[in-house]
Amino acid sequence: MYSLTVRDRFMVAHSFSGEVFGPARRLHGATFVVEATFRRAELDGDGLVVDIGVASRVLREVLSQVEYRNLDEVEEFTGQNTTTEFLCRWTADRLADSLGPAAAGLAGITVLLRESDVAWAAYEKEL
Repeated sequence: MYSLTVRDRFMVAHSFSGEVFGPARRLHGATFVVEATFRRAELDGDGLVVDIGVASRVLREVLSQVEYRNLDEVEEFTGQNTTTEFLCRWTADRLADSLGPAAAGLAGITVLLRESDVAWAAYEKEL
């Protein structure tokens, strides 16, 4: 399986509800480093997994939908704890929807969000 990864970052504010969150229940900020990995069994006719420029542009477009926003105020996320894990899946789903023809032949996308150097989460989306 071949893979290609592009990286970016984004900053948000959010709060959590529920018993397990402790201090994170209050409004706080988070800056995530995002790694989006695209996979395919065989390279395409141009010898690529996906064009790096296209993958980077689409990742930036997806992240710009939430960057510098308070996620508690985003209607799409009403009633949802926007945990690192949740944001991984949200990003992977948006990438898959936004790649257009560049997604042809891809086997999957993995999105990894690094919240710090000691904590991160990932979501693997099969295509």
